[in-house]
Amino acid sequence: MSVDEAACTYAALILFDDGITITADKIATLLKAANVKVQSYWPALFAKLLEKRNVEDLITNIGSGGGGAAVAVSAGPGGGGGAVKEEVAVKEEEKKEEAKEESDDDMGFSLFD
Repeated sequence: MSVDEAACTYAALILFDDGITITADKIATLLKAANVKVQSYWPALFAKLLEKRNVEDLITNIGSGGGGAAVAVSAGPGGGGGAVKEEVAVKEEEKKEEAKEESDDDMGFSLFD
C-alpha cells in the first residue's frame, strides 16, 4: 500500500468515525490539515468507492476472505472413505490444539514482565 492510499484510508476512517459524510473535498481537507501530500486523484477515488460501499461492512469483513477449501472424499471400492474422513478430522483437531497452545506464557515471558 502506498503512502497516498494509506493517508486516504485513514482520512476516510476519521470521517466515518466522526459520522461525517465521506467526500473527496473532506478527505483532501483532512490530508491538507495533516500536511500530507497525495496525488490529486486519490481523494476522489476513495470518495467514489465509499459512496457505493458501507465502511462498517468493509471494517467488519477484514480478513474474512474465503475459508478453507472443502475436502471431497469419495468412498472407493473398499469403502475406505470413513478412514480418510477420520484422518481429516484428526488433522483439523490438531491444528486447533496447536493454536490454543501458543501463548506468551509458553515462551517464558509475558507482556508485563
